[in-house]
Amino acid sequence: MVFALAAGLTATSVVIGASDGSGGSGGGQDAARGVRPAAARYEQLSGDGLARQIGAMQTHLRGEPKDAESWAGLGSAYVEQARTSGDPTRYPQAEKAFARSLSLQPRDNDVALAGRASLAAARHDFRGALRDADRALKVNSYSQGALAVRVDALVELGRYQDAYTAAKKADSLRPGIPVFTRLGYVLELRGDPAGARRVLLRAQDSATSPSDIAYVSTALGQLAWNQGEYDTARRAYATALRAVPGYLPALEGRGRTSLAAGRQKAGIRDLEAVVRRYPLPAELAALGEAYEARGDRSKARGQYAVVDTWITLARANGVATDLDSALVAADHGDVKEALKAARAEWDRRRTVHTADALAWALHRNGEDEKAREYAVRAAGPGYRNAAFLYHRGVIEKSLGDEKSARRHLKAALDLNPGFSPTGARAAKAALKALGGAR
Repeated sequence: MVFALAAGLTATSVVIGASDGSGGSGGGQDAARGVRPAAARYEQLSGDGLARQIGAMQTHLRGEPKDAESWAGLGSAYVEQARTSGDPTRYPQAEKAFARSLSLQPRDNDVALAGRASLAAARHDFRGALRDADRALKVNSYSQGALAVRVDALVELGRYQDAYTAAKKADSLRPGIPVFTRLGYVLELRGDPAGARRVLLRAQDSATSPSDIAYVSTALGQLAWNQGEYDTARRAYATALRAVPGYLPALEGRGRTSLAAGRQKAGIRDLEAVVRRYPLPAELAALGEAYEARGDRSKARGQYAVVDTWITLARANGVATDLDSALVAADHGDVKEALKAARAEWDRRRTVHTADALAWALHRNGEDEKAREYAVRAAGPGYRNAAFLYHRGVIEKSLGDEKSARRHLKAALDLNPGFSPTGARAAKAALKALGGAR
């Protein structure tokens, strides 16, 4: 099951650092941006609108090729386009645009540095993201984009205490939706979903634009879904979709919620709509598992095959995809390759998600003693995730520790009984085999 894939990454979309000290509203589908005026027109665009504006900026740069700020804006727009379309071939173009901006303005170019940090994060190079975010903040300590990416990078490196400190500092310097949502995520990772909800409600109170309302409402929906609060999640996604009809993260959340609540047809319909426009591993695999749960193994295999194709393409464009590879392959591919990928990812960054992926890959390769060590590490900060609990329970069952297995399998289903179309069913079967009523 790859139900943890999407949760493995924080919001690492394009963020353009503000070089003035002004505040800025949130915007976009994942992370709001603090922007300089010349880049502001790219703030809330996606799809066809973003493509048109990229074209306009390219035209502008043909006439003004020494406009360093516009090169940085173009680079950030490419990152956003890659993120919203699932097309990683835009990343090399973004890299060239940021390089051009920095060659034209090598000093005090926090916009390009913050944009390059967002590119590194999008490619899952979180050490590089942290390095460039820190460089941008040396130029402009109030750069909202750099502050946001810095939190993302620390989270994805598994440095949760540092991420909490960074998020609190960012909140004191540039409070706003980009910071609130990241602080909420850090609190959730630290085992405080109630605190996360309070912060997200604070973000909701400050959301005025349709894109901000959709973004924050979706974050609230995801938090509720993780806790198995499906009615709350459904209402939050409905709010997001009223604000921005067709908003993909909310559509995906609504689809997962429908599947969790037993509304299979509606859930599959939403996920199919998502992957048509956003064919990334988490979404493709989620749809594949929905097909599998419905009994359509041929369609499921088709989705998993597309995941493999995407991973190959992403790697060719500089995206580190080992977490994606491990989670997909462990359940739907070559388990030896899954273990290789999980170990490579663990060497790069030691997060709860990489610990869980490595634990599951070790289990799938019959190395359950080692697997349990990493399953325990995945719970270290206090984060409670139904998929993690399920994995730990299965590993303990394989080791003959029936008491612990029953406890963790039951905890997974109590926390989020529909955490995965295939995983929840397997968890119920395993618990029943252990004599645990469900």
